[in-house]
Amino acid sequence: MLKENLANVEKNIEQACKNAGRSRNEVTLIAVSKTKPVEMLQEIYDENIRDFGENKVQELCSKMEQLPSDIRWHMIGHLQRNKVKYIVGKVELIHSVDTYRLAEEINIQAKKQNVIVPILVEVNIAHEESKFGISAEDAILLVEEISRLENIRIKGLMTIAPYVENPEDNRLYFRKIKQLSVDITNKNIDNVSMEILSMGMTGDYMVAIEEGATMVRVGTGIFGERNYKQE
Repeated sequence: MLKENLANVEKNIEQACKNAGRSRNEVTLIAVSKTKPVEMLQEIYDENIRDFGENKVQELCSKMEQLPSDIRWHMIGHLQRNKVKYIVGKVELIHSVDTYRLAEEINIQAKKQNVIVPILVEVNIAHEESKFGISAEDAILLVEEISRLENIRIKGLMTIAPYVENPEDNRLYFRKIKQLSVDITNKNIDNVSMEILSMGMTGDYMVAIEEGATMVRVGTGIFGERNYKQE
């Protein structure tokens, strides 16, 4: 079942890239594995997937110890400052930085470990009260502030679009994020690149790819429904 799900997702990614005149290798599939047992992750790993996304630090660290060391772990959930020390230097990318104070803590821990930490700035593009993320209006200022922290490199933007029945409803938001990344690029800020756009989930990743996503975060589409009892 997992194999079939993954094959289906892969086919959709190929199709979306084709629709947009993009190459398949421009898009990284992140298997979002929160609440899923390591056996399921191993099965997807065996299908040559190496990028996995987790929402909670404790779960990420626990799975990291049990699974192959060449997995690239992505912290995609809200990150509390007191948990930063557990993942700095261990994860491939932190997707969810939306305040200067959080960035500052990442920088402090990165200096202690003498590492440079790549991050994405999370933008709440639809102004949803239930979601984290900085507003698009304040994003450029935040990027400029974070860019001065020596041990952090901003690699792009992340957004969680609204939950919609029709993925087309989110096209506008993905387009806005893409435009914001262009605006930031044009400012030529030191230590900042906009090479990564982490946007699009199970319900809308094809539309996200057509609008420029370079990373899509797919959980349910690969692993099936989440087990909320474990959250």
